[in-house]
Amino acid sequence: MKYETQWVAYPFFAVAMALFALQVVFGLLAATVYVLPEFWAEFMPFNVIRMSHTNLLIVWLLIGFMGCTYFLMPEEAEREIHSPMLAYIQLGIFAIAGAGALVSYQFGIHEGREFLEQPFWVKVLITISFLMFLYNTSMTLLKGRKTAVNMILMLGLWLAAVFWLFAFFNPANLALDKLYWWWIVHIWVEGVWELIMASLLAYLLIKMTGVDREVIEKWLYVIIGLALFSGLLGTGHHYYWIGAPGYWQPIGSIFSTLEVLPFFAMVMFAFTMFWKGRRNHPNKSAMLWTLGSATVAFFGAGVWGFMHTLSFVNYYSHGTQVTAAHGHLAFYGAYVMMIMAVITYAMPQIRRVQPYNQILNMWSFWIMTGAMSFMTFTLTFAGVVQTHLQRVLGMNYMEVQDQLVLFYIMRLGAGVAVAVAALLFLYAVFGRAREQVPAGGTQMTSGSY
Repeated sequence: MKYETQWVAYPFFAVAMALFALQVVFGLLAATVYVLPEFWAEFMPFNVIRMSHTNLLIVWLLIGFMGCTYFLMPEEAEREIHSPMLAYIQLGIFAIAGAGALVSYQFGIHEGREFLEQPFWVKVLITISFLMFLYNTSMTLLKGRKTAVNMILMLGLWLAAVFWLFAFFNPANLALDKLYWWWIVHIWVEGVWELIMASLLAYLLIKMTGVDREVIEKWLYVIIGLALFSGLLGTGHHYYWIGAPGYWQPIGSIFSTLEVLPFFAMVMFAFTMFWKGRRNHPNKSAMLWTLGSATVAFFGAGVWGFMHTLSFVNYYSHGTQVTAAHGHLAFYGAYVMMIMAVITYAMPQIRRVQPYNQILNMWSFWIMTGAMSFMTFTLTFAGVVQTHLQRVLGMNYMEVQDQLVLFYIMRLGAGVAVAVAALLFLYAVFGRAREQVPAGGTQMTSGSY
C-alpha cells in the first residue's frame, strides 16, 4: 500500500460486506416465501422482505463503490485523500440512513416507489453523505494527477448523484412518475454505473497485467462511449407499456440491442489485457474475480438483457421471472463481482500481508458464480413457462405460480449455495491471514503488488 489514507477503504469494505451478508439473508427469506407462501406472513410480509433485499443491494453497492474509490484514488491521483475524517463521517451518515430505512420498512414506513422506498429523511441523509463523498474525492483529484481511470470514475459517481435527485420528484401522474423513475433506476445501472465498473476494471488490469496504461485507457474510452451512447436512449425499453408515445418502442428496441456492445467490449478488453500482460501476478484470486466479472456481466446484463428487450418479445415476457433472471445475473456480474475483485486485490495491501486465503477465495468464486448461474437458468425456465401459461394461454396468475414450485425450490437451493459462498468469501478476506513467507525469509512488500 503506497499511501496511508488508502486504509480509509477498509471500514467501507467491512460495512459493505456486512450489508451484503444481510442482503443474502433477506434473499433466502424471499426465496423461501416462493416455496412456502405462508412463511413469516404475519411476522414480516413478503413485500417488506423483498423491499429490504433490494434496498440492501443498492446501499451496500454504493458503499462498496465508495470504498473502491478511496482505495484507488490516492494511487491514481498520487496524493493522500483530502480528508480521511470526512470519509469516516460520511460513512457513518450513510450507514445510519441505510439502517434507518431498513428498520422503517419493518414498521411499514416507506414511500412505496420500488427501489426508492426510503423515507424522505433517509433520502436527505443519503444525499448529504454522497455530496460529502464527492467533495472529498473531487478535491483529492483536483489537487493530484488526472488519469482516464479516476476522471471516468468521478464522472460516473457525479452522474449517479445527479440522477439520484429525481428520487425527490414524485409526480401525481403515474405515467410521468414512471418516466422519471427510470431516470434513476435504469440510467444508474445501465448507464453511469457502467462507467464506474469500467474504470474499476481498467484500474485492476493496469495493476495486475503490467500492460501500458495508454493501451488500457484507449479501451476504456471506447467502452464508456458505447455505454453512454446505448444506455441513455436504451431507457426507452422501459417506456413500452407505461403510456409513453409509441416511438419509444423502436427507439428502445434498437438502442437496447446496442447495450450488449459495451459488455462484450469489456470481455474482450479484460481477456486481451490478460493475455498481453504478465500472467504471474501473486493475487490470482483477484484476477479471477476481475475476469469473471467482465464475463458474467456480459451474459447477465448483455445476453439475458437482450433476450427480452425487443418490444414484441417484451409484450409477453414483461414482469415475469425472465426479468428476475436477468436482474440477478446482471447485478451479480457487473457490480457485485467487481467490488469483490477490488476488495480481494486491496485487502492484502491494507492488512500488509501477502495475498492470503486464495484457495478459499477461489472456492467462493466458483460456488457463488455457479449458484448464481444455476439460479438464473431456473428463473429463466420459470419465466418461459410463466409467459406461455399466463400471457399466451391466459391462465390465472396464482394457478401459474403453482406450476412453478419446482423451479422455486431449485432457486432456493441455489440461494443456500450463494450464502455458503458468501461466508467463505468473508472469512477468506477478513479472517485470519495465512502468511506465506517467500524464499529469502522476508515478507512481501507493497511493491510486489
